[in-house]
Amino acid sequence: MTYRICFVCTGNICRSPMAESVFRARVSEAGLDDLVEVDSAGTDGWHEGDGADPRTVSVLEEHGYDGTHTARRFQSSWFSRLDLVIALDAGHLKALRLLAPTPEDASKVRLLRSYDPAAGDDLDVPDPYYGGLDGFEECLEMVEAASEGLLAEVRERTEGQVA
Repeated sequence: MTYRICFVCTGNICRSPMAESVFRARVSEAGLDDLVEVDSAGTDGWHEGDGADPRTVSVLEEHGYDGTHTARRFQSSWFSRLDLVIALDAGHLKALRLLAPTPEDASKVRLLRSYDPAAGDDLDVPDPYYGGLDGFEECLEMVEAASEGLLAEVRERTEGQVA
């Protein structure tokens, strides 16, 4: 049985594709490729069909991650096939929970930084879109830090499963 995770930000060109790429690498490093499916989407469809922001691609590739991506919009119907929906900030969390068809689906939505014990109360990954490259670097650092905790949870949930 495949465990499915979708990372969600606003336009699906900065934060969520970065989280998708980093977490996919963590899943691969952990040998869980056959058990875990990772993708991303946006709460809005402004950039559907576009690649990731060039700054996202640059930062990902500079750090050894895959920068290949095509933006898409999150659909309510996806909740039924997803095990976990990871929001990149509180606005996404709220939008996704409102979009969820059932309370069970709404409970699948979590904030990414809730998996980083060092994050404290500041659980938003700031949107780097309107800033410089340093914001994208900061975003990557936050995503990497939270990915370790998320991977631990995914390992726990997939333990003993065979693809």
